[in-house]
Amino acid sequence: MKIRNEAHLSYCTNIHPGESWEEVFASLKQYTLAVKEKMAPETDFGIGLRLSYESAVTLSQAENCSAFKNWLDENKTYVFTINGFPYGNFHGQQVKDQVHAPDWLSHERVNYTCMLFDLLAQLLPKGMEGGISTSPLSYKYWYAIEEDRDLAKKKSCEHLVAVVLHLVQLNKWTGKKMHLDIEPEPDGLLENTDDFIDFFQNYLLKDGVIALIRQLKCTGAEARHYIREHLQLCYDVCHFAVAFEKPEMVIQKMADSRIKIGKLQISAALRCPVTDEVTTAELCRRLNQFNEPVYLHQAVLRTKSGALLKYPDLQQGIEAMQQHDPEELRTHFHVPIFLPDYQGLYSTQEDIVTALEIWTKQPYTTHLEVETYTWDVLPSQLQMDLTDAIQRELAWVLHCIEHKKENQKPPVKGIKYAANSSHKHSRTHFRVIKG
Repeated sequence: MKIRNEAHLSYCTNIHPGESWEEVFASLKQYTLAVKEKMAPETDFGIGLRLSYESAVTLSQAENCSAFKNWLDENKTYVFTINGFPYGNFHGQQVKDQVHAPDWLSHERVNYTCMLFDLLAQLLPKGMEGGISTSPLSYKYWYAIEEDRDLAKKKSCEHLVAVVLHLVQLNKWTGKKMHLDIEPEPDGLLENTDDFIDFFQNYLLKDGVIALIRQLKCTGAEARHYIREHLQLCYDVCHFAVAFEKPEMVIQKMADSRIKIGKLQISAALRCPVTDEVTTAELCRRLNQFNEPVYLHQAVLRTKSGALLKYPDLQQGIEAMQQHDPEELRTHFHVPIFLPDYQGLYSTQEDIVTALEIWTKQPYTTHLEVETYTWDVLPSQLQMDLTDAIQRELAWVLHCIEHKKENQKPPVKGIKYAANSSHKHSRTHFRVIKG
């Protein structure tokens, strides 16, 4: 739905099971229209669409795309963003690290992403900016040594440039501005702010610029402009919170680097602070309720000395709670954003509040999307009617936006599209513990 600052708020439909277009369309009819009736009965409602490769191929057929466009118009709905991260199945069976496959080293990922942009160019209303979020290039542990990771980044850069070329052409043909929003996550080849900025500056703005100059016969300034406009950040609040990165710091660094944030994915991570009031054994028991087999729940344990110990899944993080001097464990489990605590565990909800406070002062993106896709694997006491859950999450976000605090943080200096205050943070060191 359209909100203040010419922005759009929705939820990501990756919450709904289904890989075929028929299943996706059925979910839109059953759930999305019900949410629209609750949240925006008289106005247009934006959809954060998730399409697998299979469903994208089917929707690309002219008759299917035309029928969907008619349905959007008839129901006062529109598509402004697509989740292009999971290529294949995302529900009902083990996903884990295969959510990254095929990665950005493959032609399959390039072709899938370009197909999504072709669809978005047809679905996107005139005069509206469109975006597609994608994976953080690959899964870090598929590449054993730093040399292999460097080669993976170079190959990914080459393939991302191919998407930029496609977007430049689509803009000329359709007049529509669209961007690919790269989404760092724990244990991704790009997993935090510094990783993303380093890749942007030392790969895209170097090798990528050279490739664009050669293929488009353009100037260096034009090539850099194309990259900055068509490749942006998907800021998933949960992912950065797991790395103990504060929103102020993330947004400030992006502004300082003059890199745009294409999408704000509003999500909360699960956190477990350690206190003298609860035994470690009890904390581990509570965490075990979230230790499920479908998704990858990377964990980061902060010790009392300030070290950040990283684990590829929650099971290893729980085991580490009993072996180190823990202060707090955070895990990549998207929990309901409107709840601050979960029967003795907590969320990183405050990071969402801060990110939205900064946004209301000076917007750094026009795309806001709630992404809690874990409803069917949550502990039973947290599960609820899906339509009501989506409505509660969207309503909570609107409440945060409409009731911003008076002592709001000042805007970032020098960058029009971003806002926040500088954040002084203590130095920590990382150790990677592989399972």
